[in-house]
Amino acid sequence: MQTDTYFSITQKILSQRVVQTLGLLSFYIVFGEHLPLFWHRAFYSTSLFIKDLLLWMMPLTVGVFIAHTVKSFKRGAPLFLLTLLIFESTSNFLSVWYAYGSATLSGHIIPLAMIAPKAAPFDALWSLPFSRPSWWSADKGVFVGMALGLLSAFWHIASLEKSLGALSYFMQTVLTKGFARVIPLFVLGFAAQMTKTGLLSQVVETYTVLLLALVGFISLYLSVLFFLSAGGSPSKTLKHIKSLLPAGALALTSGCSLSTMPWTIAGASKNMYDPNLAKAVIPATTNIQQVGDAIANAFFCFLIYTHFFGKTPEPTLWLTFSVVFTLARFATAAMLGGAIFVMLPIYESYLHFNGEMIALVLALNVVFDPIVTSSNVMANGALCRVFERVWQLIKRERSLETQGAEV
Repeated sequence: MQTDTYFSITQKILSQRVVQTLGLLSFYIVFGEHLPLFWHRAFYSTSLFIKDLLLWMMPLTVGVFIAHTVKSFKRGAPLFLLTLLIFESTSNFLSVWYAYGSATLSGHIIPLAMIAPKAAPFDALWSLPFSRPSWWSADKGVFVGMALGLLSAFWHIASLEKSLGALSYFMQTVLTKGFARVIPLFVLGFAAQMTKTGLLSQVVETYTVLLLALVGFISLYLSVLFFLSAGGSPSKTLKHIKSLLPAGALALTSGCSLSTMPWTIAGASKNMYDPNLAKAVIPATTNIQQVGDAIANAFFCFLIYTHFFGKTPEPTLWLTFSVVFTLARFATAAMLGGAIFVMLPIYESYLHFNGEMIALVLALNVVFDPIVTSSNVMANGALCRVFERVWQLIKRERSLETQGAEV
């Protein structure tokens, strides 16, 4: 019995993507220098091939997921849903700009020098024989998806709803059962490329301290959210945090926001004027309003952009990026376990990330995932109460307008 339990625990640990990725990278670090150059190039070629396939899929994937999410809101309670959508979009948008300010401050404290290869990069052994046209991009998928979702939500076209459901399931299966399982191999190829060009050692030296700084910035942001949820009362702030700590701890160990939803609802309900409202808000926002994820990824993108290009992103560039980033969060709502793949093409299209930069974002996501997931859950619980305050204000204004019209 004990042997079976030990085997089950071991199997569960080894099935974690972060363990697989770190294990494969550790193996490469120890034995990589003994491999012929051919194998390093083969790893790199495989990673490029996976990336190209992913980028080809993304416009369709983003469009389908956004359409499926918008469709699910339907026509019921339009004011409530519109308010919730605007609230979530604003929350994610502000998180991206908070990351911009945090990363800028980090740059003043920790000099962000340009990362450059120390040796000539080696070429891939193979690649796709055709290139992706410029018009086949993720932003087109965003707007097409929104249009199809609204069409389905208001006119209830049965054939369209059925097609969107089938395509959403297919795309999710491909990403979570296919691409998500090759994350370790994907990261390995670019790790080989960065090792051979001298980039990997620079990255390790640079990002260790910055990741610790990121934890501090996320903690500060969460504290502000709980302070707002408590109406500015320090004692209530601590009470609200305490109510959500079980959900946050569970998310830290499980790495899944969805599996912790009952605890998130229970914790948020304790802080609500209307506890039942949490049952409507939390499920609708769990995969869309991801504050920790938005801050972490925007922070990563800012630093990687600065390190590889030798300059910080211009505010105008960041504004365009943040708008598309915020819209793309609605595409991730229909996904379980593969949301990062929706965001990667946006980094390439708007921040001009190359393969090494995308692989670095992915590797940092894998390593940082437990903290990101936990902060997503804690922030969602705090923002549920903030949304209730906003919704109560809107209802009060509507009630006054109705009474005025009757008079």
